[in-house]
Amino acid sequence: MNYHSRSRITRRMFLRRTALISTGVAFGADTARPDRRARPKPNILYLMTDQHRGDCLGCAGNKVIKTPHLDSIAADGVVFSSAYSSTPSCTPARSAILTGLSPWRHGMIGYGRVAGKYPFELPDALRNAGYYLFGIGKMHWYPQRKLRGYHKILLDESGRAQAKGFISDYRRWFKEQAPDLDPDATGIGWNDYRGKTYVLPERLHPTMWTADTAVDFIEKYDRTEPFMLKVSFARPHSPYDPPKRFAEMYDADDMPAPVVGDWAAQYALHDDPPKPSLWHGDLGVRQAKESRLAYYGSVTFIDEQIGRILAALKERGMYDNTMIMFFADHGDMLGDHHLWRKTYAYEGSARIPMLLRWPKSMGMNSQRGKTLPQPVELRDVLPTCLDAAGASIPDNLDGKSMLDPVRGRTENWRPFIDLEHSMCYNKDHWNALTDGKVKYIYYAFDGREELFDLSRDPDELHNLAPKQAHKSTLLKWRQHIVDHLSERGEQFVSDGKLTIRKKRLLHSPHYPRSG
Repeated sequence: MNYHSRSRITRRMFLRRTALISTGVAFGADTARPDRRARPKPNILYLMTDQHRGDCLGCAGNKVIKTPHLDSIAADGVVFSSAYSSTPSCTPARSAILTGLSPWRHGMIGYGRVAGKYPFELPDALRNAGYYLFGIGKMHWYPQRKLRGYHKILLDESGRAQAKGFISDYRRWFKEQAPDLDPDATGIGWNDYRGKTYVLPERLHPTMWTADTAVDFIEKYDRTEPFMLKVSFARPHSPYDPPKRFAEMYDADDMPAPVVGDWAAQYALHDDPPKPSLWHGDLGVRQAKESRLAYYGSVTFIDEQIGRILAALKERGMYDNTMIMFFADHGDMLGDHHLWRKTYAYEGSARIPMLLRWPKSMGMNSQRGKTLPQPVELRDVLPTCLDAAGASIPDNLDGKSMLDPVRGRTENWRPFIDLEHSMCYNKDHWNALTDGKVKYIYYAFDGREELFDLSRDPDELHNLAPKQAHKSTLLKWRQHIVDHLSERGEQFVSDGKLTIRKKRLLHSPHYPRSG
């Protein structure tokens, strides 16, 4: 029996009895089935993972990881090879998706609460364009139950409870399914470097719940308007806890060893014994490989579940008329340069996967299967959705429609993307620019600079900033960031020079203080 057949029987057996009925979800089954041939607008499926490195896809050139379903999206669409998360931690990344704005413009230049309301947000914009919006999984905004333009949301917020008595839909469902079990029984934390096989039945895993909920939505969807379905997986973010069969797909010896730059010795030290939620430390190659094995297993588990979602679209005849986007909020260092988790400018943290598959009716078939080099970022999600929906794109957005490079309209594309993060784990707060070929990083606490030639040194092993042979390149990119930051005033640029900033600045003046 193949996986899809087995999972279909299991899912129907337990979902019909509990799950979605208990959370009061209605997918519009009382509406007459529409004539989909007459629908001018495509459905939009946006698939999102949490803390997913840009190099952890088969279609990105990774020869070890198994991601056949995500690779199929790439084969039927495009891969953006220079995709980044400008502020690579969970909440500011989600602000970029919501607003289509750069970090300074949406106001979150570090990790904090997503603002209660922005003047223009993706869900409201698509709702106004005639879409039915449904969100599943990790939203990570505030307040946690706020719809923000979605018609309905079902939440998996891991262990976060920002209001007294809050319980996510996943955890409520889990309690109904397994009242005597602990959803955290595997025993590793939300920022843990360790990996461990999930100790509970696979069907109870949040990754499975997220996919089951998405498949159920697609199978039951019967409204006349097109849908925008957000499916936001809480993994492969730690805990790295794949079910046993996914962990057994990999061997630690086959995992890529962490890369360590000739500038990274400062991050090697750690407490003894190491804290499970450490952000830096040389834990040895073997530990890094064991962590990666569990991380890779988590990615492949998600990939299999995405395969079920794609199959559901095809079974309903919806696939050809659906735009599919896949991306992550940020990456995961996984021990590279002795660093763990995120918030860094380096590729493991800031570079993300970005796949785009457009409906059959849009044509452009010669572009399918290509890799595009244009620098893209999470701010581009909103205008891409509006473009697909045939809605107007406001002029004041910083993001651009990623359908334009697919169409070959690249003459006015941005030459590079801006990155930054305020102080989080330590005193480093930084600004950076990259075009996917060169990366410049400025550390404002002490004025350090780093310059990497990503074309020749994609692992960022050699900092070229101190090298006389690269002085002209350093000066050019330093001037680029001076120009970029000048609008922020003398706190960032004074007399044409980058300033030293000793204090943490979490929000820009554009951050909405109410709503």
